[in-house]
Amino acid sequence: MFSSVLGGLSIIAAAALSRSAGATVECGVTLKHARKTTTVGGSTERAVHLDRIEQAVGDGPCIAALKAATPVLLADVRTDPRWPTYQERLIEEGIHSVLGVPLELGENAAAVLNFFAPATGVFTEATISEAASFADVAGSAVRLAVRVGTAESAADDLSAAMMSRTAINIACGIIMAQNRCSQTEAMSILMKVSSHRNQKLRDVADEIVRKVSGEEASTYFDM
Repeated sequence: MFSSVLGGLSIIAAAALSRSAGATVECGVTLKHARKTTTVGGSTERAVHLDRIEQAVGDGPCIAALKAATPVLLADVRTDPRWPTYQERLIEEGIHSVLGVPLELGENAAAVLNFFAPATGVFTEATISEAASFADVAGSAVRLAVRVGTAESAADDLSAAMMSRTAINIACGIIMAQNRCSQTEAMSILMKVSSHRNQKLRDVADEIVRKVSGEEASTYFDM
């Protein structure tokens, strides 16, 4: 359940942070469950490969973010002294900065969004803050999705309502990252678009999630 949801979120997270940073950013996802960490998905096959490098080495910003439960930045692989073996591997791959942002999943599980950039200076304080805000919303969405998936006795209409809320939470995360606004403001934007288009809120959210990686999100918010 975690793997499929987190894999989808990595694509959305990479697209949102790429727009925010004005540079191409890839995203891998590491899941920690029962004291074991493993790569469970990524925005691209290359992102999965990059994430697995840290798992093979056994340490790095992603694992550090899991332990500290806070974002960890590797600003420059050529000058940071913390993980020399890992950083040598990243240089070989053409990656020069990495950002690990934790997700709280509950149920004795946690995950990290591992962002990779080919240049330094991509992960500014503002970008890190936006990534953390996205992770907060995404974590809530994943926890909700897991509850839906494990609630086998729930009625079909309740399950549908919860899944609808998951889509809306993810869409709000995208809007927050792209517009640098609060969750309340993001929901207000979503509701205005829904009213303006005379579409259900869930349908608008689904459309944003489907198209965020391929089209300008601003087209959805024109009133």
